Amino acid sequence: MNSKHYTEVLIDGKIYALGGSEEEGYIQRLASYINEMIITLKRREGFTKQSAEYQNVMIELNMADDYFKAREQIATLEQQKAEMEKETYSLKHELVATQMKLEAVKTELAGLKNSSGSDRNE
Repeated sequence: MNSKHYTEVLIDGKIYALGGSEEEGYIQRLASYINEMIITLKRREGFTKQSAEYQNVMIELNMADDYFKAREQIATLEQQKAEMEKETYSLKHELVATQMKLEAVKTELAGLKNSSGSDRNE
């Protein structure tokens, strides 16, 4: 069973005591991400003049944007991985087929050398 981890984090100049099943470092990274998002938006002209509700919605929309972009990137990478796995399988299959042809040619060459050698001895 997961134990709860408690930590204090700084978000938008305020200290919050948070608890969760995740490690303290992870909770700190989450808080840092949110804090950076707030700082970035506060640097935009006119942002701080908006209502707190508007500011919160903008923070949430920016976080949702990051989330959806990350999901799209994951989907793209998973598709690329699947394509690479197919290509790898195809290349391995081609390599095995080529090795089998090489062995067949070597066997044929050895057979020809043996038959030409025995022809000379006669």
